[in-house]
Amino acid sequence: MVAAVRVHKIGGPEVLTFEEVDVPPPGPGQIRIRQRACGLNFIDTYFRSGLYAAPAGLPLIPGHEGAGEVTAVGPGVNDLKVGDRVTYVLALGGYSAERILPAERALKLPDGVGFDQAAGMMLKGMTACYLLRRLFKVEKGMNVLIHAAAGGVGVIACQWANLLGANVIGTVGSPEKGEIAKANGCHHVILYRDEDFAARVKEITGGKLCEVVYDGVGRATFPASLDCLRPRGMFVSYGNASGAIEAFNINLLQAKGSLFVTRPTLIHYSSTREDYLGLANELFDVVASGKVKIPVKQTYALKDAETAHRELESRGTTGSSILVP
Repeated sequence: MVAAVRVHKIGGPEVLTFEEVDVPPPGPGQIRIRQRACGLNFIDTYFRSGLYAAPAGLPLIPGHEGAGEVTAVGPGVNDLKVGDRVTYVLALGGYSAERILPAERALKLPDGVGFDQAAGMMLKGMTACYLLRRLFKVEKGMNVLIHAAAGGVGVIACQWANLLGANVIGTVGSPEKGEIAKANGCHHVILYRDEDFAARVKEITGGKLCEVVYDGVGRATFPASLDCLRPRGMFVSYGNASGAIEAFNINLLQAKGSLFVTRPTLIHYSSTREDYLGLANELFDVVASGKVKIPVKQTYALKDAETAHRELESRGTTGSSILVP
């Protein structure tokens, strides 16, 4: 039996229960890992609250990323061995001291990447990678708006967009978060609770507006985000931190400049092993170069997952957060 956090009924952070669970030996194509760190992400709250349905129903163990050491390999697993340092993403069941993992989701950790750093960067970093490098290719000289610029994805995306030569504009909820965004590559910071961010974007860009807006906030920043886009610009809604965007009249896109809108998810940009490895390796490379840093700002004990969720949902965290078994 090992320590884990489970959800037996959907609801608020209080439904997260710290308990003992049985972890069986790995089956064909599986490995067992001892987790040194587990990632904490907003998507975890969606499964806990019922916004997203758990594929196998309840009870569920939340969490989609982690890092640790292989302790056993199942039949048919030939490229991993006991003792290997691995990380993973998009494999539900992360809030546990040990777990079974499909071997195809495991990624060998490069030298120099620690467990904490890996657990804090895989989901957020691969999300930033597909947003900036696959879905819409950010190029030098582009105006890019990134909402929640001091958040987990935002901190990485701002650094990466800066590295690509973009003019990076970020929205944040407080002056303190603004300083974090500036320290991580954001050229222009807007306090979206105090300022008309669409008007400020127009001012900052000299009326040219943005080629792309990346929005992980949702309801609170829509539809004003559309007013930040130049004709034929792209609005990328990749998260719902303030609540889901409600249905809207599609003719709004024509009226505001023949805009494009997409609601993507990482799973569809990493559905094949080739795509999965491609995103991971690009992330590993840019982190190894030192040009994109992964600040793990909050560390919680696994047993304190309820506190972690409360602070995450209250927008009280910055950068990446991890849980330690």
